[in-house]
Amino acid sequence: MEIPVFTVDAFTNRPFSGNPAAVCLLENDLDEALHQKIATEMNLSETAFIRKLHPGDDFTKSSCFGLRWFTPASEVPLCGHATLASAAVLFHIKKNANPVLTFVTLSGELKARQVEEHIVLDLPLYVTYPQVLQEVEELIKAAVGDMIVQDLRYSPDTKKLLVRLSDAYERSVLEELQVSAQRFLSAEKTGKVKGLILTLKGKSSGKQKGHDFYSRYFSPWYGVLEDPVTGSAHAVLSSYWSEQLGKKEMLAFQCSRRGGELKISVRSDGRVDIAGQIAIVLKGNLTF
Repeated sequence: MEIPVFTVDAFTNRPFSGNPAAVCLLENDLDEALHQKIATEMNLSETAFIRKLHPGDDFTKSSCFGLRWFTPASEVPLCGHATLASAAVLFHIKKNANPVLTFVTLSGELKARQVEEHIVLDLPLYVTYPQVLQEVEELIKAAVGDMIVQDLRYSPDTKKLLVRLSDAYERSVLEELQVSAQRFLSAEKTGKVKGLILTLKGKSSGKQKGHDFYSRYFSPWYGVLEDPVTGSAHAVLSSYWSEQLGKKEMLAFQCSRRGGELKISVRSDGRVDIAGQIAIVLKGNLTF
């Protein structure tokens, strides 16, 4: 059996930065267990599987596809960067000319469109609620030690914990913070938290166009110690920072070692447009 596979660096226009995802194009049904085996073999934070929904569908001409995402450990309900990567394969490699592509996923229908150099994802916007420190104190301690935490929020829809560090800290503090995400697993065993976001207010002001906020994202519960650039985390961050900054249009930077930039537009219909660039770095076939 042969399956076309691609590696796409998402949320960057430079190869070997941003967040890499593997994308598999499934011409036929794939045995359920093979999805996970392939994702474990690819060993990237996510492997995406694009499938045809009807007989006669075509990766070049059709506009609606099924999409699933797997980490090396398990299937996940939402992955932004692998959706961006999937759209890139269809738009750039398959030369799909449809203005909008729709993906049927575990998080409902997600849409992707091309706007100049960017691919724009239409994602759900997830609200956050104040979180009591005592319930997650051990986890916060494992993540940031004695650093000053300015705000603590929880997104029940995504099981993500948002930890905002004090505005007194510079971006470099977040970038240089040594995080041992493996320790999170013993600090949080209840199943309440599946992802931890560290975030910091940016230095963007009226005249100076910088980043509105910075973040890093950790999800050892899904087998991903640190994710380089995370669309799904920004579906949470967007609602929080839009409320905090009073802005609908924002520019975000995820401060992982590889790093990546996201253009954000919070919509009035409870969704968010997250735009990023891509670099396709590998084309090949899985054979087994």
